[in-house]
Amino acid sequence: MNSGGLSKARLARVHDVMASYVERGDVPGLVTLVSRRGEIHIDEIGMQAFGKSVPIRHDTIFRISSMTKPITAVATMMLVEECKIRLDEPVDTLLPELADRKVLKRLDGPLEETVPAERPITVRDLLTFCMGFGQMMQPPDVCPILEAANEQQIGMGPPSPLHMPTPDEWVARLGRLPLMYQPGERWVYNTGSDVLGVLIARASGQSFETFLRERLFEPLGMKDTSFSVPKASRERLATSYWTDASTGELTVYDEVVGSQWSQPPAFPSGAGGLVSTIDDYLAFAQMLLSQGKYNGTRILSRLSVETMTTDQLTPAQKAVSSLVPGFFNSHGWGFGVSVVTRRDDISAVPGRYGWDGGLGTSWYSDPREDMITILMSQCAFSSSHPANVAFWTSAYQAIDD
Repeated sequence: MNSGGLSKARLARVHDVMASYVERGDVPGLVTLVSRRGEIHIDEIGMQAFGKSVPIRHDTIFRISSMTKPITAVATMMLVEECKIRLDEPVDTLLPELADRKVLKRLDGPLEETVPAERPITVRDLLTFCMGFGQMMQPPDVCPILEAANEQQIGMGPPSPLHMPTPDEWVARLGRLPLMYQPGERWVYNTGSDVLGVLIARASGQSFETFLRERLFEPLGMKDTSFSVPKASRERLATSYWTDASTGELTVYDEVVGSQWSQPPAFPSGAGGLVSTIDDYLAFAQMLLSQGKYNGTRILSRLSVETMTTDQLTPAQKAVSSLVPGFFNSHGWGFGVSVVTRRDDISAVPGRYGWDGGLGTSWYSDPREDMITILMSQCAFSSSHPANVAFWTSAYQAIDD
C-alpha cells in the first residue's frame, strides 16, 4: 500500500499539534493537507466559526488573500507563452496610465519632490514585485505616499473587495501617484499582482475573472475558486477573524451574512481577492508540482513553471528589501511565489516554493520531496505565527524514508 513515505504515527502527531490550537481557542477550526508521492492526507478540525456548530470540512470556503498571487502569476505566464505580453517589455502600451513614471526622492518626502524614472516598468517587475510601489510597514502618518495611497483606496491593507474602484479607475488612481522607488531597485510587496490583474484583462480581451475561470479554474476543476461566493454556497464560507490591535483579542473581520465576498467585486484583486477550498488549491498546487500538467492536460510549460519557481531577485535587490527581518537570508522570490534558498529549518528544503494568505491560509510545494502542504484557517496570522510554524514542522517530521 502506498504511504507516500509518511509515517502514520507521525501524521497523528500533526493532528494532535494542530488540534491544540483549536482547543485553546486560537482558531475556531482549520483544515490541513499533506500530500506526498500522490498519497493525500486531509484533516478537518473544529468549526467554521466561534460559537457555531457547523464543522469545518475539506469543502469549506476560505478567503485565501495572498495565495491569489501565485494564481495571478500563472495566468500571466500563460499570456507570456502566447507572446501576448513579454517579460522584459514595458507595460506602457497596455497600461498607458503607468507610462512616464516619477519617483519620490525619499520615501518620507512630499509627493511633489520627485525625479524621473530611470526606465519603464516591465512585466518582470510586476511578477517579482520590483515595480517600485507596494505595501510598506511604515506608519502612514510619517509617509505622505502611504497616506495618499490609502486615500485613493488602491488596496494598501487587508483585502477589502467592496471598497475598491473598477480596474480602469484603480490603475488611473495608481498612475496619479509617484513611485516609491526606481523600477527594478528593490522588492516591494503586493501591488504588482494587482497591476497584473488589469494587464491580463487588457492583454486577453477578457475580464480577469473570466480569464481565470476559463483558462485555469475550469480545466483544473476548481469549482469553488472565485472572487465571490454564490448564495447557494455561502453556508460553506468560514467566518473571518483578525486580532484587534488595541485589545489583542480576536474579532470578526468578515461575517458570512453580508460578507464582502457575497457579491462580485468591482475590482477582482490579483493580489488578494480570491476564495477557495483546500481541494481546489490542491489541484492548482499539483499542476505546478507536475511541471504544468494536470490530469494529462498541459496548463503551462515545464520551462515556465521552472522560471516561476526559481529565485529571481539579485543580491543587491535583497540587500535593500524586507518583509520580515531575515526573510531574504533564507528565501528568494520567483514569479508570485516565495522560494526557499537555504536549509535552516526542518521544512526549509531548498527549492520549496509557495506563499501564505494573511487571513489565515498557507501553501507550499516541494519538488525534492514530491510534497504539497496546505493549511486553511480563517484567523489572520503571519507566516511566523506559531500555528503556521507548527504545521510545517509537524508535516515534515512525518516523512519516514
